[in-house]
Amino acid sequence: MDTNYLENNYLTLVGKVTGEKKFSHEIYGERFYVFNLEIARLSGNADIIPITVSERLVTDEMLTQGKNLLVKGQFRSYNSYENEKNRLILTVFAKDVVEVEEPEQEENEMVRKDMVTNEVVLVGYICKKPIYRQTPFGREIADILLAVNRAYNKSDYIPTIAWGRTARFCQNLEVGSKVKIVGRVQSRMYEKKHEDGTVENRVAYEVSVGSLEVIEENETTEHKETENQEAV
Repeated sequence: MDTNYLENNYLTLVGKVTGEKKFSHEIYGERFYVFNLEIARLSGNADIIPITVSERLVTDEMLTQGKNLLVKGQFRSYNSYENEKNRLILTVFAKDVVEVEEPEQEENEMVRKDMVTNEVVLVGYICKKPIYRQTPFGREIADILLAVNRAYNKSDYIPTIAWGRTARFCQNLEVGSKVKIVGRVQSRMYEKKHEDGTVENRVAYEVSVGSLEVIEENETTEHKETENQEAV
């Protein structure tokens, strides 16, 4: 059976353009740009997510500061070689971009609760043993690296993070297990310490897991875990 790669990896984001667009690359005369989309969380914080988009999908007006956009596409990864070291770069590859109106202030809270503003669905294979740990405050967390197949024998390697009972369940998953994850894309600041003692501030991107299903190869669901906890 042929794989539908759009069903393996798709997302919906609604947010504000922040910063300026930057040229990314050009393929067969088609230019691609990167811009940041700020997506509010219910907690009051926000995620800043990089979006890669073709010049054919947007106008300069759409990518101006503060514009509200609906982006549909895929969460992708690629390797970047810097200083003889390999680094995994994550970005949203836009397949459709639409400008949307910002709701009136009194309607804004209701819209934020009812509208899907950050959701990603991934179907892939666990390619590293999940790392389970607990924070000093007793919060349970599991780091899962997911390999999601793409066309032309390519794969995207997406870091995901599970919480609570889902994290506890994930610690027993084996490498090669096929899973379906529904969650949201999040950004997180961290400090990278170098060998010379210097510290560099970086941003990590990952998928915060809302629900996880283990899938048999015959497409039947073996187990499902859901965690309705939003990371702040």
